[in-house]
This record gives sequence, C-alpha cells and structure tokens, in this order.
Amino acid sequence: MPHHSTLISPASATPKRRFPAKPLAAVGLSALLLSACGAPGGSAGNAAEPAASSSGKSSPKEGGAPSPRLVYTHDAGIGVMDATTLKPVGGAELSGFNRLNPAGDGRHVFVSTGDSFRLFDAGAWTEPHGDHSHHYVAEPKLTELAFEADKSGHVVRHAGKTVLFNDGSGKVESFKSSSLGASIEDGALPATDVYTTPEPHHGVAVELEDGKLLVTLGNEESRSGIAILSAGKGQERKEIVRNEDCPGVHGEAVAAGEAVVVGCENGMLIYKDGVITKVASPDAYGRLGNQAGSGKSPVILGDYKVDKAAELERPTRISLVNTETATLQLVDIGTSYSFRSLGRGPAGEALVLGTDGSLRVIDPISGSVTSTIPVVAAWEESTTWQDPRPTLFVQGATAFVTEPATSTIHAVDLKTGKVKKSAELEHVPNELTGVEG
Repeated sequence: MPHHSTLISPASATPKRRFPAKPLAAVGLSALLLSACGAPGGSAGNAAEPAASSSGKSSPKEGGAPSPRLVYTHDAGIGVMDATTLKPVGGAELSGFNRLNPAGDGRHVFVSTGDSFRLFDAGAWTEPHGDHSHHYVAEPKLTELAFEADKSGHVVRHAGKTVLFNDGSGKVESFKSSSLGASIEDGALPATDVYTTPEPHHGVAVELEDGKLLVTLGNEESRSGIAILSAGKGQERKEIVRNEDCPGVHGEAVAAGEAVVVGCENGMLIYKDGVITKVASPDAYGRLGNQAGSGKSPVILGDYKVDKAAELERPTRISLVNTETATLQLVDIGTSYSFRSLGRGPAGEALVLGTDGSLRVIDPISGSVTSTIPVVAAWEESTTWQDPRPTLFVQGATAFVTEPATSTIHAVDLKTGKVKKSAELEHVPNELTGVEG
C-alpha cells in the first residue's frame, strides 16, 4: 500500500464491513476497560494450516519447559490457548467488561474488573515439590487474589516492577514482578509500595530503573502532564521535575535507553536522562493517545488524530516519534486502523493492523512500509468503542491477530511474513494478551 511521510490530511478510508454488537453483559466500569462481542461473518486470511476447533480442553501435563499462553476476553469470561498450537486449554466465567494485562511473572494476568485488579493464572507452568528439572503445565483459573481498586486502570511492567494505577483514588501500587509467584504460593498478594497522586484521574505510572516514579498529572475534569518523583517509599517521594504542556495526557511506552513517553492532544512528552522534552504535533489538535514502544528502537509508534469533535475518527496516518532526536514523523499507510492495531516486532519494527485486513511492517526510522501481510477480511471499526475488533498482540517473533467476525485467531510469522496457523475460537474474542511462561 502507498505510504507518504508528509503532513497532509489523511485520506478517507473506504467503509468495508462492521461487526454489529450483541447485547452486552452488565457494565459499570471506567472507559478504560474494553470488552464486547460481535456477529460472525466471512474471512479472507491466507492461513497456512486449516483452522483447529476449540471445542475440547486439555488436562495438566508434564513438560520440559513452560508453555506460552494466549489469554482473551469474551462476553462471558476469559479463554486461554496454547500460544504454539492455538489449542484451547481452559478459561473462566466472568461477567462485565474486563481488561487484561500480563502481571510480569510470565504466568499470571491481571484482570481489571472495575473494583479490583484480579489475578488470573494462565497456567503456563508450575513446579512440583522436590523436582525442579521439569515444569508442569497447570489448568488456567481465576484466583481469589485481587488488589482492591476504585476504577482499576493501567498496569505497567518495566525494569522488573509491576505498577497498578487506580483511576478512582489516584493510588499507585508497585511491587517486584518476580515476587508475585512466591506470594501467591503462600496464599497472599505481594506487599506493595503505595503512592497516591494529589487528585484522582484516569492516569498511569511507571517506576524507572533507578527507583524514580513517573506519574501523570490531572483530576477528574482534565489531565495536563507528568511529574517525576524521587526514589523512595510512598508519600516520602519528592517531585524532581514536571511538565504540564500535555493536555489530555494518555498512555505510555518505553523506547531504547529507557526513554519514557506519554501521549498528548498536541504531541508527546519524552522523559530521558532527567529531562522532560516536548515534541509538538504539526496540528493545533494532533492527538497521540495510544503508543507502542520497543527496547530495540529509539522510536515510538503512535496513532494520530486531528478531529477533536469526531464521534469516531478513522485516521490513515500513524506517528513515529524519535526519542533521540525529539522529532515526529507522520506516515500515511493508506488504510485506517484502531486503538488495538499497534505493535512492535522482535527487532523493533513497527506493526500496524489496517482495516483493509493487512498487517503492515514499517521501518521505524525511515517510515517505509517494508511489507504488507494479508491476515483477515476487510473490516470497519464500530462507533461503539466497546465492540470487538481485530486485535494485534505480539509475542516473540509471532504476531497474533483476532478476527471477531469469524471467531478466529491467526498467528503470523514475522520472519517469513506469512500466516502460519489459524484456529477457531469458542467465543467472539475481544481483548487479547499473553504470557511467555
């Protein structure tokens, strides 16, 4: 598809097919939480193998290594697949909108349910007593352990720490990711360090390698920027530097060299080496609200929207922000995309799943589209943000793409640029994540 590193307005995407929404389960959560279901439709993938049915379930078994898992939400709960075979291995019933995030220990997933961060055991591994030479694959299950929250929000994993942000109270809880497993074995959650922002807001926090804490600034009415707090415990942390030139601050990502970014309605803020730098959008309203970073690249991949009044803007341009040069490049990829379309490959390549059904691989430095991989049928993003849509999740050298219209998941080999496997799912998929074991 054509691409242009220019600052012209994006072309309008041609409408394709919309997934009509089914009645939703009971809702009462913040706008962050994502889940829903859609109606079945046709498929146009290039799968290398026939789709495998997911009607059966496997039993726990002994293996020589942990088993990578994929976890997805649907309108009745959570489903789990083996990431290698795409075969179902279990799940759990759970009503309402639920967001998924890896907990940081390679096995568990946090389920944001609105009033808590519940722990889901993806069953990637368990070790038998007295014999640590083998791993036993466990049955996935929703545990009874949960961090209480008032509007559970973002979960961030960085530098060996897992950080939970509570939108309703501004409470920030952080703990060593590696401590989670041992705590759970003892039937308890790990102890957390707690910092509370001056005012609650829909925000995010990142603990850095040196112990400093990046937190967003805002309240229930608006959000304005970020502050960097000193290393320490709880409210003993002291503010070091702040920048409030970031209206509507949203999301976070980390690039090479521990450059941490957040998106703004007029550009992006970069925190690196003790300094906050603003990269301005070329438009008065140029929102970079969703980002994807990679430790292999200094460039952050982001979306780019210019119509603040739109019920749903369908942009065809993506943003590439170089954290070393503090420059922003806009690339028109010739198709629209959604907030679940952005990802990064194993070498730091930028990945964007378009509404034309193809996955684009983009050189983050030049902005050139190096390959276009057909994966799913053409689709149109619903104006109802809760509705499911094709979703991209990358694990290692494989890009997994869901296709709600056919209740299917596709595994794309990023080395060969081909769909290597597809599988039918028991439910219409919405959120998608995974653990490597």
